[in-house]
Amino acid sequence: MSTVLVLGGGIGGTAAANALRERLGERHRIVVIDRDADQVFAPSLLWLMVGRRRPAAISRPLATMLRPGIDVVHSQIRGLDPVARRVTTDAGELTGDAIVIALGAELAPEAMPGYVDAGYDFFTLEGAGQFAGALSRFEGGRVVVAVSALPFKCPAAPYEAAFLVDADLRRRGLRDRSTIQIHTPEPAPMPVAGPVLGRALVDLLAERDIGYFPGHSIEAYDGTERRIRFADGSSAGYDLLAAVPPHRPPAVVAGSGLAGPTGWIPADRGTLETTVPNVFAIGDVTAILLENGKLLPKAGVFAHAEAQVVAGQIASRLEGGPAGRFDGHGYCWVELGGGVAGFAVGDFYATPDPAIDLRRPGRAWHAGKVLFERYWLSRGLEHELAGAGLRLGSTLLRVPGRL
Repeated sequence: MSTVLVLGGGIGGTAAANALRERLGERHRIVVIDRDADQVFAPSLLWLMVGRRRPAAISRPLATMLRPGIDVVHSQIRGLDPVARRVTTDAGELTGDAIVIALGAELAPEAMPGYVDAGYDFFTLEGAGQFAGALSRFEGGRVVVAVSALPFKCPAAPYEAAFLVDADLRRRGLRDRSTIQIHTPEPAPMPVAGPVLGRALVDLLAERDIGYFPGHSIEAYDGTERRIRFADGSSAGYDLLAAVPPHRPPAVVAGSGLAGPTGWIPADRGTLETTVPNVFAIGDVTAILLENGKLLPKAGVFAHAEAQVVAGQIASRLEGGPAGRFDGHGYCWVELGGGVAGFAVGDFYATPDPAIDLRRPGRAWHAGKVLFERYWLSRGLEHELAGAGLRLGSTLLRVPGRL
């Protein structure tokens, strides 16, 4: 019997554990370690922030998101020895024959002066819900969406947030008495995806009269004066602020010996294996270098695809059979509000730059994102019924991992 430890119960960790359980015989043990009892479907936080979802609708108990036969340890991870393949938690030590690190990126609001008291964080269940309440009481004025620092997960999120707020204010008849601005240190929207996608997003922002200010590195927030202060000495005022918090690698990574120069974990582009054999890293915790020198974006779609590859790699080593490789393909929805979304798909491993195909925005893409949300959240019910010896009928939506 072998034991595989999966660190983190987000999209990547859940997908990896479920794929491993599907591919490995019952004699192998799979353990997921996460401090949280519930899993939040992060893409839906954007709908929550404009009152289009309720917190309970976009979270599920982690245990129900996993296939039967997977052990769950709810505990804080305190230490990681990759060579010994040993993990130290508040619940004790665990040792595995293989480890999948899917710890994501930690939010670090305290790393930006004034952030905590300045506005609302829409990257957490609590923060998105608080912003929704503030937006419902908003009667017009200056709305700012700000990116505190790079890198951050879900590269489209600030732009989607601005589009969704714009749509909400138009619906309520408040847009003509409001301004919306985006301030970001990025040189262009989603720069890793290339100039075509960036220009398209800039045009969409202009069509909706959303002010776009790239290259604005934030130095501090001032919640008392309701101003954002930038590194170049300029500032911007606001009445309602939605701010992306600074992100940092999980603390346990720094002491593991796996961190690269950026603090994130370098992983093999094809296998996702780290510098230590049989220790893999997937999702936001990784630093995967592209041909153009930029890093692969931190996005759930990549975590999901990488999880399938890692499960195949581990299953192949334990029981034989083929082992696939991650090919760098991914996709991204961009919510524009009003039931309309854009969609981009492409090869991020292309040379010399990612080859991205941007589809014309429409209602079909929005419907696709809603269907994927339902697919993911229905997995909790599906696995819970499977554990009881039941299964859902043909009405269960099944969506392929790649579109």
